[in-house]
Formats: sequence, C-alpha cells, structure tokens
Amino acid sequence: MRNDSWFAVARLLVVELAMANLTLVYGMRLLPSEDVAEVGQAPVKLKNGREAHVTMHVLEGSKEEIEKQLRTSLEAFFDLYPEI
Repeated sequence: MRNDSWFAVARLLVVELAMANLTLVYGMRLLPSEDVAEVGQAPVKLKNGREAHVTMHVLEGSKEEIEKQLRTSLEAFFDLYPEI
C-alpha cells in the first residue's frame, strides 16, 4: 500500500473513532497512604470475549491536592486523543 493510501485509511479510522460512542472506564478508592503496598492493572472483559487492562494510577496528598492532580491527569489523558 502506498504511503498516501495508508494515511487516507488512517484518517478514516480517526474520523470513525471520533464519531464512536466511547466508554471511559475508571475506579476510585481513598485509603490511608501507609496502607497501600502495591497497585496493579485492573482487567476489563470485552463483549468479544477478550480482555483489556486498565492502568491504575495513585494520587497522594490532601483532598485539594488530589483533586488538582486528578483534573490535570484527566486533561492530559484526553490530550492523548486529539481526534476525539
């Protein structure tokens, strides 16, 4: 496939993704900082029988600091997907 053809297909896929109904999967839990030993990935079962994984993130600090970090993290997440 020629490069310009590949880019045309990629643009079409981006447009389809931008118009797709999306689902944001997330979870939250507040715990005392000293109690957390390890955080791993969370599994997500898909309708096609496959499994995806959600990377878990840890935010620490006061309520205000956590809220600020969470807003910044959410904005940065959507910056990764400018096509949507």
